[in-house]
Amino acid sequence: MFLPFFEALRKTGVPVSLREYLTFLEAMAAGLATYDVDAFYYLARSAMVKDERHIDRFDRAFSQAFKGLEAITPEQVLDAIDLPADWLARLAEKHLTPEERAEIQALGGFDALMETLKKRLAEQQGRHQGGNKWIGTAGTSPFGAYGYNPEGVRIGQDRSRHQRAVKVWDKREFRNLDDQIDLGTRNIKIALRALRKWARDGAAQEFDLDGTIQSTARNGWLDVQTRPERRNAVKVLIFFDIGGSMDPYIRVMEELFSAARSEFKHLVPFYFHNCLYEGVWRDNARRWDAQTPTWEVLRSYGPDYRCIFVGDAAMSPYEILHPGGANEHWNPEAGHVWLERACAQWPHHLWINPVPEPHWKYTHSTRLIADIFQNRMVPMTLEGLTRGIKEIR
Repeated sequence: MFLPFFEALRKTGVPVSLREYLTFLEAMAAGLATYDVDAFYYLARSAMVKDERHIDRFDRAFSQAFKGLEAITPEQVLDAIDLPADWLARLAEKHLTPEERAEIQALGGFDALMETLKKRLAEQQGRHQGGNKWIGTAGTSPFGAYGYNPEGVRIGQDRSRHQRAVKVWDKREFRNLDDQIDLGTRNIKIALRALRKWARDGAAQEFDLDGTIQSTARNGWLDVQTRPERRNAVKVLIFFDIGGSMDPYIRVMEELFSAARSEFKHLVPFYFHNCLYEGVWRDNARRWDAQTPTWEVLRSYGPDYRCIFVGDAAMSPYEILHPGGANEHWNPEAGHVWLERACAQWPHHLWINPVPEPHWKYTHSTRLIADIFQNRMVPMTLEGLTRGIKEIR
């Protein structure tokens, strides 16, 4: 009976093996999660999910496999029974008067509700609709979907309607852990940690346990040793594209900057617009009288720095290929010249693009910059950033 669940996991992209699936079946046969919905969910997740990035995919497969007829499309139902769609839509939902709603009583608290749900799961043998007891649809039972009860468990319903559910069986709580979605501050930090390189510097102020044991054993008395603390020695230059088509990505840019600042002691941020030219800014207001010459940046920061550009790479190709192509000023040298100088000065370079990767092929300028960066352009997802960090590490 769980084979459709296993197939849904594979289709959703969860790399579950047959051995893990059999382990899950063995746990179910041993009675580890017989009538407890939460225990069943966590047992299945523990047995078949090895990476937290796949938790969101697992939740989607779990919801699809166990939400009953909600997984069947309305078109399939109509084709099977040949009934008018508007008639079915009216039948699927029970409308109660205020007086009728007042007569429906809650079960008396969360514990009583969950205990009753366990009994229903043990006793129920089929699908129900319109009732007041079983797990079903369009009734007054505390368990199911598209009905009404002042205190219930919502199972297999796409959204809240009466704001009465005290628990949602198939609620997805781990969307931010999928490695294909946009980043948040937490998982940006996780990805950036792969770039850290620890080194000991500063005064000897950290207790050295191994050194103390060796020195004490060698000298015959307690000889406390200290050593410099370990600090992240990686140095990072980060260039943010600001303004214009980047305005929709302000929030995720702020999260990236916040995460990078907390992860790297040696972080130097600069701002530019569309493409790198003869001047950049330390302030995102980009006042022309506060520009920093790009030549000065190239001379000041050595090739040991990791260089990261963040931008959508969406612009006119003239801004990259021709002098005078910049849309805010007359640039004496083409943008690609400056980008190539940056790539040559900082061999460990990367371009992070907030636009979804499948859209890149439709923008000429994106393809041009990807070529300049030798295809070191990655999307702003956990998977993309993890891949990019490996490139520049």
